Amino acid sequence: MPGSSGNGAVTRSTLRQQIADALRDEVLAGRLQPGQEFTVKEIAEQYGVSATPVREALVDLSAQGLLEADQHRGFHVHEYSLDDFRGMIEARSLVTEGMFQSLDAGHRVLQELEEPRTAAAVAGVRRRGEEAQRAAVAGDLTVLIGYDLRFWRELSVLFGNPYLADFLHRLRVQTWVCTVQHLRRLTDLRGRLWAGHTEVYDALYQRDTTTARKLLIAYNGHYLTLIEGLSTD
Repeated sequence: MPGSSGNGAVTRSTLRQQIADALRDEVLAGRLQPGQEFTVKEIAEQYGVSATPVREALVDLSAQGLLEADQHRGFHVHEYSLDDFRGMIEARSLVTEGMFQSLDAGHRVLQELEEPRTAAAVAGVRRRGEEAQRAAVAGDLTVLIGYDLRFWRELSVLFGNPYLADFLHRLRVQTWVCTVQHLRRLTDLRGRLWAGHTEVYDALYQRDTTTARKLLIAYNGHYLTLIEGLSTD
């Protein structure tokens, strides 16, 4: 029956996404290490599900650059190089620069701040920034990553271009995966993590893209210097 097959497809698709999200979180938390190999069967047994949604989730994560498929052996976590990190920073900067130029040109998001839905969304972005900042100061990398991803995802969504939002989110996930592979080597991250989310938000809210650009240059430089230092240890 059409209704039954449709519900089944939705259920499988949802499970596929749930598994992909769970595995992505495992990589970001450092519980799945770079180069670590695993099979569809192992993951299916771990989550107590069939092989099909697991295989689909692993293929999705491979397409996002987080995993690599090993012919006849399964999958393993992709290991990013320092050059990869530099390339991600450059690509990410190009996307955010486009956002800033849009604001300079009078993008409608700043013209509709009094509209209730826009005002609520904008307030939500700042709350994510506040949580990210607290986590960064505390040195809680796992919490920081979660709020940082939500902060930038919700901020980019305000520009009304879902392709831009999806692309920036994918870049930020990849960048964090690369960053985590280095930062997890440090036992205490207090004072080592960038904590300027609310400053970026405030600058953009005030249409001060000059300050926002300077903050992001400092942000990118902070992590690039940190990762370069850890790569040579």
